[in-house]
Amino acid sequence: MPVIMGTAGHIDHGKTTLIKALTGIDCDRLSEEKKRGITIELGFAFLDLGEGDRLGIVDVPGHEKFVKNMVAGAAGVDFVILVIAADEGIMPQTREHLEICQLLGVTTGLVALTKTDMVDAEWLEMVEEEVAAYLEPTFLSGAPVIPVSAHTGEGLEALKEALRGLVAEFKPRRRSDLFRLPVDRVFTMKGHGTVVTGTMISGSISLGEDITLYPDGTGTKVRGLQSHGETVETAQAGRRTAVNLAGLEVDDIRRGDVLARPGTLFPSQVWDIELTVLESSRLPLKHRKEIHFHHGAREVLARIHLLDRDELAPGETAVCQARFAEPLAGVYGDRVVLRSFSPLRAFAGGRVIGPTGHKVKRFSDKVGLLQRLTDDRPEVVAATQLELAGPEGVDFAELLTMTNLESKGLEKTLGVLGGQRKAVLFDKETRRYAGGELADSLADGLVAFLADFHKRESMKPGAQRGELASSWGRGLPPKLFHYILEKLLKKGDVVAEQEVIRLKGHKVSLASDQAKVRESVLAAYRDGGATPPNLKDVLEPLGMDFKQAAGVFRLLQDQGEIVRVSGDMYYHCAALDAIKDKMIGFFGQNEEMTAPDFKDLTGLSRKYLIPVLEYFDKEKLTVRVGDARRLRKRS
Repeated sequence: MPVIMGTAGHIDHGKTTLIKALTGIDCDRLSEEKKRGITIELGFAFLDLGEGDRLGIVDVPGHEKFVKNMVAGAAGVDFVILVIAADEGIMPQTREHLEICQLLGVTTGLVALTKTDMVDAEWLEMVEEEVAAYLEPTFLSGAPVIPVSAHTGEGLEALKEALRGLVAEFKPRRRSDLFRLPVDRVFTMKGHGTVVTGTMISGSISLGEDITLYPDGTGTKVRGLQSHGETVETAQAGRRTAVNLAGLEVDDIRRGDVLARPGTLFPSQVWDIELTVLESSRLPLKHRKEIHFHHGAREVLARIHLLDRDELAPGETAVCQARFAEPLAGVYGDRVVLRSFSPLRAFAGGRVIGPTGHKVKRFSDKVGLLQRLTDDRPEVVAATQLELAGPEGVDFAELLTMTNLESKGLEKTLGVLGGQRKAVLFDKETRRYAGGELADSLADGLVAFLADFHKRESMKPGAQRGELASSWGRGLPPKLFHYILEKLLKKGDVVAEQEVIRLKGHKVSLASDQAKVRESVLAAYRDGGATPPNLKDVLEPLGMDFKQAAGVFRLLQDQGEIVRVSGDMYYHCAALDAIKDKMIGFFGQNEEMTAPDFKDLTGLSRKYLIPVLEYFDKEKLTVRVGDARRLRKRS
C-alpha cells in the first residue's frame, strides 16, 4: 500500500538537502528559495525502494515563519523523518515540529542525524544520547536514529534500508469508498489549464469522473491525473496526486479546498472536537479564545467554545466546539492543530468528533453525549451521532462522514443498532435514520397527546390525522411523524378509522344530560326530513345555545348522523342521501338540471333548494354551468 513520509525539523538542519541526496529531486523549486537558501513552500519527491515500493515524500519548511506551510504538508503524512543536525542538536522548531506531528496523530517514524561530517565521533555520540533522551516521552521513543551526511554520502544506504523496513511494516488505515484530496498547490500548466496537487488521503479517483470542490460545492471534471510524475488512469490513496480540472480557473481554488465526489462531504461552520493543550504550552486555552485553526491544508481563524469549563490547562483534554467564519468540510477522526496569535506557535490540537456540529449548550447534559463520541467503538459513535441529531435525523451519506466508517461497515453497524432499538430508518427513500431512544420517546409523547385529546374532546371519536400532524407533529419531519404513527398502529396502541386516530379502547362517552341532548337533536333532524328545522327551533326547547351544544353537533357529524349543509342548516344524513338519489336518477335521463327542475323533483322551497344545490357542488357531485347543473362525472 502506498505510503507518504513527511520531513520535520529546524531550519537549516538539512531536510531538503537530505531528500535530494536520497532521491535526486530538489524540492526547492522557487527562485526565492534558491536565492535565500531556505525552504518556504512545500516540496515533493519520491523514493523507489525496490520491489515496486515507491515512498512519497513531503518536504516541509523549517523556519518558524512558515510553520503554517509545514502543518499543511504534514497533515497527510503516514510517518515522519525527524531531521536533526549533529552540529546543533535539538532546536526550537525541532520541538514544535515534533509536537505538531504528535497533534496530527502521527505515531511512527525515524530520526536522521545530519551533517555528521561536520562533527567528531565524541560530539556525535553526545548528540545521539541527547536526542534519545529527548525522544523518550514522545511517539519516536526507541525509533531508529541514523547518522548521515548528505555531503559525503555516509549513512545514506543505512537510512534507505531503515526506510524500507518501516514501509514494509507500516499498515496505514485509509477508507476506500471516500475519495478526498486536500489541495496544497494550485497552478496553471500550459496546454492543460488548471492543475491542483495534494496528498490523496482516502479513496481513489479516475479520469473523466465528476467531482466537487468543497466547501464551495463547485462542480468540475477530472481531465488528467498524475501520480509521482507519471500519467495514470486511476490514482490511489497514499500518493501525491496532481489533478487537471475542467472548467475552473486558478482564482476559483484555494489552498485547503478539498476535492471529493458530489454529495459526500457536508461543510459546516461548527465542529465538535476533542482537544488537548500541549503540556509545553505556557498558558491555558480560555473559553471563546480566537486562534489559527489548521485542518488538512487549510488555515482559518476560529473561536474555541469550551463546553464544560472556562479554561483548558496545559496537558488537559476536553470536548469543545470550534466555530468558523466560513464552512469547512471534514470527517470524523480528522486531526486538527491550533496555533496561538502571540507567540505564533502550535499549542493545542486533537481530532474532529462532529464534522457537522451539534446544538449543544454549555454545561448541559448534551456535553456528556459529546464526550461519548470520543469512544472508538463504531456502534457507540453511530448511536451517539443519531441521538445528538434529534428529530431531524441523519441520512446515510452524512453518517459516513460522522463515523468515518466504510459503507459496508456502517450498514453492519446500523443493523446491529436497529436490532438493539438504538437506530430506526424512518425514511427509506433518503435512507434517513433517527435514534431509537428518540423514536420511543416520541411514541410515548403521541400516546400522551391522544390521551389528553380524548379528555378534552370527550365527544369526538378521535383526532384527524392531518390535525395530529399539524399540532403534535409540528416541527417533526413528515416521514418521522408517519413512522411513529405507523409504529403505534402496528402495535395496536392506537387505532385508525379512515382519517380519525384514537387510542385503543377509547369510546365516546356522554354524560346522561348530554345523551338526552343528542337524542333530542337527532330526533329533530330525523323528523324534519327534507325540510329540517331551524337551529334555533332545535335548541330552544333544550334551553341551550349553540356554544353549549357544539360538542353534541360535532359528535353527530363524526358519527355520520347529520351533515352541515350551509351556515346553521343541518340535514339528517338519510334525508340528504334520499335527495342525492333523486338527483342521480334525474341525470340518468337528462344532461342538465335547472333550479326549477330541482324544485319540481324534490318539492323544496328556495330556503332549502339553493343551499342544497350549492352543497352538492361543493361535494363535487355536480358542477354549475351557467344557470344549470351537470353531473360532474359525466362532464
